[in-house]
Amino acid sequence: MAEELVIPETATKQERYDALLPQIESLVAGEPDVVANLSNIAAALKQAMNFFWVGFYIVKNNELVLGPFQGPIACTRIAFGKGVCGASWKEKKVMLVPDVDQFPGHIACSSASKSEIVLPAFKHGEVALVLDVDSDKLNDFDATDEAALQKLMRTVEKFL
Repeated sequence: MAEELVIPETATKQERYDALLPQIESLVAGEPDVVANLSNIAAALKQAMNFFWVGFYIVKNNELVLGPFQGPIACTRIAFGKGVCGASWKEKKVMLVPDVDQFPGHIACSSASKSEIVLPAFKHGEVALVLDVDSDKLNDFDATDEAALQKLMRTVEKFL
């Protein structure tokens, strides 16, 4: 696949995901390097969905360490169970937060972040990394984002 995304300009959120996910699958198919794949996925999500911040935190030595991302500078390390990312890791589930200021223990890497969705990817039944997506708008994520991004995480798990 050429390194260019084709996303309809006037598409709905669902239509953008429907166009984007197969392109991401093609982009990472046959590429064994995890960092290269995560980098391209973060860039594709940022470009196609216009997220404020999108990136990965990778489990290393019992903490989440910043991996490939797109957006403003970010927190480098997050402890197990801390913030939205740490909670997703600890609870092994998607965390959809409509207003980050209402999330107990939220870690404010950027004061511009207003809502967030975090999804875990698993390797051998354990969380290997999380995808963190932030918006500068309140209540910006919904069931459409959750379903599409969960599908994306199954693609990520194939190359972990």
